[in-house]
Amino acid sequence: MANGKRGLTSAELSSFCSQVALILSAGLPLYDGMETLAETAKGSEYADVYENASKAVNETGSLYQALQQDKRWPTYLVEMAGIGEQTGQLEKVMNGLADYYSREDRIRSSVVGAITYPLVLGVMLVLIVMVMLWKVLPVFQRVLNSMGAEMSRSGSMLMNLGSTIGWIVLALVGLVVLAVVIGAALMKTSARDNVLGVVRRLFPPVRRLSMKLASSRVASVLSMMLSSGFPTGEAFRLMPSILSDGEAAEKVQGIRKDLDNGEAFADAISRSRLFDGLHDRMIRMGVAAGREDQVMEKIAGMYEEQVEEGIAQMVAIIEPTLIALLSVVIGAILLSVMLPMAGILTSMF
Repeated sequence: MANGKRGLTSAELSSFCSQVALILSAGLPLYDGMETLAETAKGSEYADVYENASKAVNETGSLYQALQQDKRWPTYLVEMAGIGEQTGQLEKVMNGLADYYSREDRIRSSVVGAITYPLVLGVMLVLIVMVMLWKVLPVFQRVLNSMGAEMSRSGSMLMNLGSTIGWIVLALVGLVVLAVVIGAALMKTSARDNVLGVVRRLFPPVRRLSMKLASSRVASVLSMMLSSGFPTGEAFRLMPSILSDGEAAEKVQGIRKDLDNGEAFADAISRSRLFDGLHDRMIRMGVAAGREDQVMEKIAGMYEEQVEEGIAQMVAIIEPTLIALLSVVIGAILLSVMLPMAGILTSMF
């Protein structure tokens, strides 16, 4: 980020690319179109980003050079703009980028939704258990003491057990909630990749989703670059800049080395195991038919659907688990109080 300022969101990047493509398709000079975008963005959070880009385009006549001057533009977008200008297919590239960032925004929204709802449930669980332990349980204990009856040993143990369970669950859930909050804060800093790496190592389902997401990104990038006539080896040079998954980035580097050594495109892809067997066969068929870009676009969409389905399944598991845990903890605390009270009442009457 330049000057400590925040970069554009995926939704904003998609809108920008779509508008640039529209300017080019209408046959308008790029500098006129960028001035219009800067005017419409005045008063918004990203007004200075558009203003700087408009001035730079007016001075250089190049969108690539204009975006390169501001570090808030993603490296991938900047490089793809340069490729579009070199190949004379900037409009097509910008349309592809608009779709790419729109897909990124949908996935990001799914991830945020998957984290937010369980986090809210976790906070509710912590608050409810805290109220039970600090307010409700002491009231019952005072009621029992006021009855003037001595509690049995088993009743005392049961009450202590319920209280202990409550405190343990409160501590565990509190730590998880705190870890999620801290992790979400770190995701907005330079430690983002380290946080993602830790999460992937700790949670195998997240690791699998991360690999599918990386596969979707690689397929999407290849689709755009191959359709633009860009060399395949150079396409793999850019990919590490868009991959946060270290394992996927290593596989991409391996593919690039195999291609440099003269290995066929389909064979290099298959050797990397970046895609499933079914998708490897689709790629081979696409290469044979000369439709690699279309096949890659289809594969990107398929992996995107798998990522969204995987996120939905994780949420579907987490939600009832938290609700069941909440019910069990509250039930244990109440039983630890009600059973001794029932025993005392029975002995009194």
